[in-house]
Amino acid sequence: MDNQLAAERFALFREYYDELVRYLTVRLRSRDQAMDVAQETFLRVLTHEPSLPINKPRAFLYRTALNLTVDLFRRQQRHVEEPLDEESIEAALIVPAEQEAHTEAKEQVRLLYEAVMELPTRCRQVFLLHKFKDYSQAEIASRLGISISMVEKHVLKATAFCRERFKDLS
Repeated sequence: MDNQLAAERFALFREYYDELVRYLTVRLRSRDQAMDVAQETFLRVLTHEPSLPINKPRAFLYRTALNLTVDLFRRQQRHVEEPLDEESIEAALIVPAEQEAHTEAKEQVRLLYEAVMELPTRCRQVFLLHKFKDYSQAEIASRLGISISMVEKHVLKATAFCRERFKDLS
């Protein structure tokens, strides 16, 4: 792809990015997922066959984004999420028997449990799958239908939140 064509397609994306993200946010009910789909849309537009002209650029962007949204919904339907109810969270946070004798360890587990339960649902799911079920970030992204960078953001957010909660106790 020549530089002129790439520049034109990039300008097209810049022109419609905010509008596209707003449209996708309504459809997906998630700004993070909307931004991921918008970025994927941009990549598709950039890699679109250079010899084929894009006659109606705005319509092409929206059609591509809509197709990617449908793909995302299909992936989410195929990946039935493991239920992460309170019992399974508590089971994941149980400490070994020798530590249970220590009151301090019990208290820390209780505080961690409370901190994890305060996290937003998706952030909590990602954190538990990563830290307690040993899923890789790629596995979590595929399982939940989100990008790996979003998984990283959720893990960092949850880790920072839990650290902050324990720092306040010190």
